[in-house]
Amino acid sequence: MAFMEKPPAGKVLLDDTVPLTAQIEASQSLHSHTEYIIRVQRGVSTENSWQIVRRYSDFDLLNNSLQISALSLPLPPKKLIGNMEREFIAERQKGLQAYLDVITTHHILSNCELVKKFLDPNSYSVNYTEIALQHVSMFFRSEPKWEVVEPLKDIGWRIRKKYFLMKIKNQPKERLVLSWADLGPDKYLSDRDLQYAVKLLSSCSHPYIYKITFATANESSALVIRPFSEKGTLKDLIYKAKPKDPFLKKYCNPKKIQGLELQQIKTYGRQILEVLKFLHEKGFPYGHLHSANVMLDGDTCKLLDLENSLLGLPSFYRSYFSQFRKINTLEGVDVHCFGHLLYEMTYGRPPDTIPVESFPPAPSVFVVSVLESILTCEALKNGMPAVSRLLQMPLFSDVLLTNSEKPQFKIPTKLKEALKISKECIEKRLTEEQKLIHQHRRLTRAQSHHGSEEEKKKRKILARKKSKRSANESGEEHSAKYSNSNNSGSGASSPLTSPSSPTPPSTAGASSIPPAPPLPPAAPAPSTEVPTSRPDASRGALLSSIQNFQKGTLKKTQTCDYSAPRIS
Repeated sequence: MAFMEKPPAGKVLLDDTVPLTAQIEASQSLHSHTEYIIRVQRGVSTENSWQIVRRYSDFDLLNNSLQISALSLPLPPKKLIGNMEREFIAERQKGLQAYLDVITTHHILSNCELVKKFLDPNSYSVNYTEIALQHVSMFFRSEPKWEVVEPLKDIGWRIRKKYFLMKIKNQPKERLVLSWADLGPDKYLSDRDLQYAVKLLSSCSHPYIYKITFATANESSALVIRPFSEKGTLKDLIYKAKPKDPFLKKYCNPKKIQGLELQQIKTYGRQILEVLKFLHEKGFPYGHLHSANVMLDGDTCKLLDLENSLLGLPSFYRSYFSQFRKINTLEGVDVHCFGHLLYEMTYGRPPDTIPVESFPPAPSVFVVSVLESILTCEALKNGMPAVSRLLQMPLFSDVLLTNSEKPQFKIPTKLKEALKISKECIEKRLTEEQKLIHQHRRLTRAQSHHGSEEEKKKRKILARKKSKRSANESGEEHSAKYSNSNNSGSGASSPLTSPSSPTPPSTAGASSIPPAPPLPPAAPAPSTEVPTSRPDASRGALLSSIQNFQKGTLKKTQTCDYSAPRIS
């Protein structure tokens, strides 16, 4: 049975580069152990989350597996006595949360299969090494001249891509590398176009593209064979690593951090920019530049994995450039990835954060000027420079290229159109993801600002002012309503006082004076026209009569006291 005859499940819709976050929500003690309930979320959508339950022993097993990285990870130590006490469990939970934060934010660890299986066992339950072996076995049935020497276990970072060391039976000393990969979420070519495009890769000839010996694809995966290089990749040169070692061992924690010489930076950088320019002019999407995808052949850099974009595989740096909406084309992605690569060549390690606020001393100010045009906050806000502009910068413009090989890569017109549509679809998915991330970031900032102590104080002050204002307005409104209701009848029935009426001045001995008799109503002034209702005028007259009242005008009265007992 040939490789092309039996496709398995089909296109993988899951993007393995989308970051996973993990938050311990609670813990529960069961008999002699404690279980931790963890909420795991993929990306920024809370709808794409699930719960897992893990014991300390599960964390310990994961940590032992990650020791190959030589990183010092902050896993809390074991404790045999008193490990069920409430205070200890609370403290351990904090330590385990810190451990989760480290492994989910470390760029290489967060993408490795061990961490993915720990946090999302349902999505990563398949043994991809076995699947790859099945495909390779089927391929050998139709191509018997090839033979597997050994599997190259975990030499790459992709979970769904596996490598094997090969040889040709009649050329036993020559070594080749076979890579097998699933199709990814950005596969938009039709099956027919994909198979044709993958086969076409072996005809590509360019001084800075690594030669492909054989390539084929079916409806769900692809298989590519290249010559094996004992010297390894550009990343192996920078980290002084052995090409056959696992990815975690080679690149997580290098023993010595040292950048390349200035002339190497200039030459390798110029060669990589030249091949990017060539691919962009051909309308061939790439988007997968990083130092492990650049093979060294003497003093020449050669690009690897041109098939990745055809297969729809996500980029190594996707979690970085998906944060910035101005990097929305594959050309922009290539330039941004070149910035990462140039930083790594210069300083011997990747940047700690993106954007980069300040750069350490470099072999040349021209290196820093290129990095500033790509990796600073201003550059990320304004968009990436074109490859042609980078080639004109002083760091690369004076580099002489001695290779005289003429590039050849003929792409038929129909396939060019299909590649263009595929590129647009890849960019559209990127733009949509960037939009979601931007909206989430805005919402998070707003919530953080709303919950800050300063903002809480402002809201309290505003609430007090609003409360006082409402109370004053309510009092005035109540007073006006009360006055209007009291004066709505005739003047004779109006009360002598109201809430808004001034209180007459008190006089000494007023308590001994009997209450005054009611005043006679004032005679109306002659008028030709009497208004139907004048509450303000009658109220004013009443207030005037109260203020002009004189105690001396009252008549004296005689009081007969009958309270004394009478004896008959």
